[in-house]
Amino acid sequence: MRRTSSPIAVGTGLALLAAVSFGVTTPIVELVGHGLGALSTAALLYAGASLSSLLLGLVRRSEGAPLRRAHLGRLFAIAIVGAGIAPTLLVWGLQRAGAMTGTLLLNLEAVFTVLLAWAVYREPIGRRVIVAVAFMALGGAALTLDTDSSRGWSALGALAIVGATAAWAADNTITRGLAEQDPVLVVAYKGALGALLTGAAAITMHEPMPGVKAAVVLLLCGATGYGLSLRLYLLAQRRIGAARSGSIFAVAPFVGAALVLALGNKEMGVWTAVSAGLFGVGVWLHITERHRHSHEHSAMEHDHPHVHDDGHHGHVHSPPVVGEHSHLHRHQPLRHEHDHALDIHHKHAHD
Repeated sequence: MRRTSSPIAVGTGLALLAAVSFGVTTPIVELVGHGLGALSTAALLYAGASLSSLLLGLVRRSEGAPLRRAHLGRLFAIAIVGAGIAPTLLVWGLQRAGAMTGTLLLNLEAVFTVLLAWAVYREPIGRRVIVAVAFMALGGAALTLDTDSSRGWSALGALAIVGATAAWAADNTITRGLAEQDPVLVVAYKGALGALLTGAAAITMHEPMPGVKAAVVLLLCGATGYGLSLRLYLLAQRRIGAARSGSIFAVAPFVGAALVLALGNKEMGVWTAVSAGLFGVGVWLHITERHRHSHEHSAMEHDHPHVHDDGHHGHVHSPPVVGEHSHLHRHQPLRHEHDHALDIHHKHAHD
């Protein structure tokens, strides 16, 4: 059985990269989107995500199973909640509460995601994950001690950002059912639907349209902070589930807040260093997590990306197939013990 690296560590790395990709765009969106309509800004962000994914799809091989008619309901749901409601609330809130407040409040997305993953999918949340979430939440709280208290505060703006985190947590939970499909296609369809919905609403509401420069910047932010980030996040969910991916994604607010400080919003203070240390501990707890015990696999048939040297896929091809590929295949009952994460084959219950 191939075990070159911990599946939890690999999933953690992907979720961390997704967090960085998203985190760096938050202060840029606040800066460029100043004075623009929230709906038109959201439309450009997800248009960028969709366009970049469509271009990527032309030059690379599939990373998952194809999308089918049965997935349309989930795609429309994540387009409305994750690509429509959430970014609109975020942009509206950022324009009133500021980039620093917004990036700090984004910590709540991890908390909501962990709770929803446990409630909907019954994902086991061990003490190690709970401690990691607590350290990351403390890291975000520590940054508040380095913010400028004289900066204008809007309760409605803050509430809108909290609503955005709740919407994205719901989006993360719904998206979990698409983690085995090709993430580039998921991003392309979600982005296109979200851009159409918010764009049509922006036109209906007669929102001010951005200039060429602002539009290009927002499209680029969408390509990286929403397109690339979601693709990496889906690959992480495929390996470690919704709760752990959401917990690690709590690094994103720290990245955004650090960029705000680095751009001259305020000098970095001692609490920023404390925050970095707390986030570092949280990430370390995730990366070093190990989960190993004897477990049983029931007979099942499904279609998802897999390789033939992972101890779970012993079927043969003629001619032989090398590397990761996806097709409908059947598993026979199996009982064994190895280090594993919460992927499609390891959804068994724990005491």
